Amino acid sequence: MAKSFSTLKNKMSLTAQKAVEEKTSHLLKEVLLHEIREQLNITQEDMATKLNTKQANVSRTERRRDMKLSTLKRYIEAMGGELDIVAKFASNEVHLNVKEL
Repeated sequence: MAKSFSTLKNKMSLTAQKAVEEKTSHLLKEVLLHEIREQLNITQEDMATKLNTKQANVSRTERRRDMKLSTLKRYIEAMGGELDIVAKFASNEVHLNVKEL
């Protein structure tokens, strides 16, 4: 018989439960560009218009594993957002200036 996740989780140590919660939280924060666009009800055609490009270029941008920061910044701004890059260290966090890109 299948068991619910909550039943299995309750049998885990507190340390393991915390690790699962942290990993879940981390995964929920990781989203792809196309997921953000879709949540905002923006089509690829709309993005192409905003970016003054073709829909095919928007599709390629969304599938890229690696892109220039300036491209990412333009894409985020076209959706009405603001790009914020944070470098995390053991002692502090530093917000990198991307305004000049």
